[in-house]
Amino acid sequence: MNSEKTHRYFDLIIAVFVTVLVVSNVASSAKIVDLRFRLAGVPMAFDAGTLLFPLSYIFGDILTEVYGYRKSRRVIWTGFFCLALSSAAFALIGRLPGEAIWQGYAGDAAYAAILGGMSSGGIVLGSLAGYWSGEFTNSFILAKMKVMTNGRHLWARTIGSTLAGELVDSLVFVTAACLFRVFPWDLFLTLALTNYLFKCAVEAAMTPLTYWIVNRLKRAENEDYFDRETTFNPFAA
Repeated sequence: MNSEKTHRYFDLIIAVFVTVLVVSNVASSAKIVDLRFRLAGVPMAFDAGTLLFPLSYIFGDILTEVYGYRKSRRVIWTGFFCLALSSAAFALIGRLPGEAIWQGYAGDAAYAAILGGMSSGGIVLGSLAGYWSGEFTNSFILAKMKVMTNGRHLWARTIGSTLAGELVDSLVFVTAACLFRVFPWDLFLTLALTNYLFKCAVEAAMTPLTYWIVNRLKRAENEDYFDRETTFNPFAA
């Protein structure tokens, strides 16, 4: 079983993966970026976390491709609980009294405006639900496609799984954020479309690097797992 093997780089990949998740979540709350052009009449504006978050799907592809769905499932849950923990920490910090000098040049209002979204119900629910559903969709489809293609056409698996996973992620996240009034409904189409297009474009552009990392890892770890008998229940042990 691949779950019983010791892998040299698995823990390092988990650490980078979780870092990407937490930093992108903070950036999502902190700023909305406007690229100053329109696509089919829709302004290309998106939350800043979109710049970094696509890397989590690249890591997800690498994890599932090399180590299999079962290992990837463990990493997805690790990321989920780390996101929840970071949100709880920001919520606690926001409720603690601010020091007098800090209140003068920054203050609770600035904290609430920029980082308060990290602890608001809408952004937390949207981030966690979007991340969870999108990552499991991505990992499941890639694992199934790998078996179907007998390990051929990695580009089709990474891009195909990302198209599905990112669609689920973007729609769930933006919908929850708008329902809880983190973002106005006027921005729904803009944020959903730009999030999706940008993330998928990053995945496609990074395909050569994904190939290189996957091939190096397979040789270094002596691992190329096929999920032929895997239980795909996200809640399985």
